[in-house]
Amino acid sequence: MKNIVLIGATGYVGSAILNELIHRQNEVTAVARNTSSITNNTLVKKLALDITNQAELVKALKGADVVISAFNAGWNNPNLYDDFTTGAQTIHNAVREAKVKCLIVIGGAGTLYIKPGLQLVDSADFPEFIKPGATAVRDYFENILSKEESFAWTYFSPAIEMNYLNPGKRTGHFRLGTNAPVYDSECRSRVSVEDVAVAIADEVENGQFLNRQFTIGY
Repeated sequence: MKNIVLIGATGYVGSAILNELIHRQNEVTAVARNTSSITNNTLVKKLALDITNQAELVKALKGADVVISAFNAGWNNPNLYDDFTTGAQTIHNAVREAKVKCLIVIGGAGTLYIKPGLQLVDSADFPEFIKPGATAVRDYFENILSKEESFAWTYFSPAIEMNYLNPGKRTGHFRLGTNAPVYDSECRSRVSVEDVAVAIADEVENGQFLNRQFTIGY
């Protein structure tokens, strides 16, 4: 059994991942600014923490086998780009300083290539209100994470239509991809948040995409 730390455990994706890890009987340290919404469970250690406090975060991460970062600076945050960049970099530095062997980052669909040379975030129809966050996630991956050599990493991009308006159900059945969307028979890129959690828990167990990007879809 691995020692797992989940950052952003109360968010939309983070809470789904926490539930899946518990379902598989994993012990998890669940990190969030406010942990009051996390259900009490003997498998879960709650840790209320401001992740921009690098010294405290390093203490929390020491001894972990894998860190899952579902950190989100808030889609309605007017300073989203800078706040995400600061938070992601702090987590990254803490993982390195704590000598954790593996970091799994929950990124965005904006990083996926919808045609050669064109990422979704740069497409004409990409929603402007989430572009700062999507751009920050893409920049972190391409400028920092993909060049990391002191620990193994995995960068996950969800399906394009995966969001809180389309939660869906857990099926456990989906197709894997790398840096391009996985489309279904209706040419749609979609998956439930619970199946995202299944994919992340699978990655924790199997390490299939170490030092690579991956995505899923139906």
